[in-house]
Amino acid sequence: MGEVKQLHVAVAEDGMRLDRWLRRRWPNLSQVQIHKLARSGQLRVDGGRVKADTRLPAGATVRVPPLADAPPPAPREGISDRDAAFARSLVIYEDDDVIALNKPAGLAVQGGTKTTKHIDRLLGAWGEGPSRPRLTHRLDRDTSGVLLLARNPDAAAFLAGGFAKRRAEKTYWAIVEGNPKPAQGTIELPLAKVGVDDRERMIPSTAKDPNAKPAVTDFATISRAGPRAAWLALRPHTGRTHQLRAHLLAIGHPILGDPKYNTPESVAASGDLKLQLHARRLVTPHPTGGLIDVEAPISPELKAGFSHFGFELSEALEDPFVARSRR
Repeated sequence: MGEVKQLHVAVAEDGMRLDRWLRRRWPNLSQVQIHKLARSGQLRVDGGRVKADTRLPAGATVRVPPLADAPPPAPREGISDRDAAFARSLVIYEDDDVIALNKPAGLAVQGGTKTTKHIDRLLGAWGEGPSRPRLTHRLDRDTSGVLLLARNPDAAAFLAGGFAKRRAEKTYWAIVEGNPKPAQGTIELPLAKVGVDDRERMIPSTAKDPNAKPAVTDFATISRAGPRAAWLALRPHTGRTHQLRAHLLAIGHPILGDPKYNTPESVAASGDLKLQLHARRLVTPHPTGGLIDVEAPISPELKAGFSHFGFELSEALEDPFVARSRR
């Protein structure tokens, strides 16, 4: 039966229901058993009592009572040589502990009912069992850019803890409708999740809303295309679902090409452009010391936006937030 465990919620699991989180680790648990464990107080999150449908925040500690070990998982279906080559073609940095990919837009990080091709499945390109890399955070399906993987359990725990404790500095590039004023600032606006599955979205709320979570995003304008659009650098300090997309819509400057968080004006300005959001750079402590500093070349989708509005890569400063704040 084992012993009481204190397990941590990974960044990639932020917002996941407790019952689903448990069944990932103990697939032999029934829903009835999970409800019973929650009602009796044997399941706790950060020391508090919870329900089976409680949403888990990244970094939370889950107390799990002794449970019967699950039967060994069925072997994963191998991936084709073509898929393995594709996965390896995405690598922009690799060492003994970490792998950084430039995730293409349109490719999900994890699978679902209707999603059979995703990054998690493609990790079989590096082998199975102990050799299989592990996800440490996530990106939206339509967001391209830096995705960091761990090559062993110790690196996975270290990197996931860094994301949960906000030691990682992420910089995104986006093209938005209109020109934010002021050109640089911070959006501090709690977000609450509504809807389910494909209809799920984040909406602005208040700190008094029990369903809302704090969300903070810095933004800095890199360049403007007249009054039509602006190229922004974005730096999230929290990791809420769709945070950047919801925050930019909330201040009246939605990201162009966004099918969910938009306005009539942004739809018209987008034309045929896909989502103009790219995870450009990631700086975070390395599991063995020092820093990982990885930059992802821009995606074909963002290149199309640059071409449409006349932006040039040379306009970007190494750190638009520091440089512009000193002017």
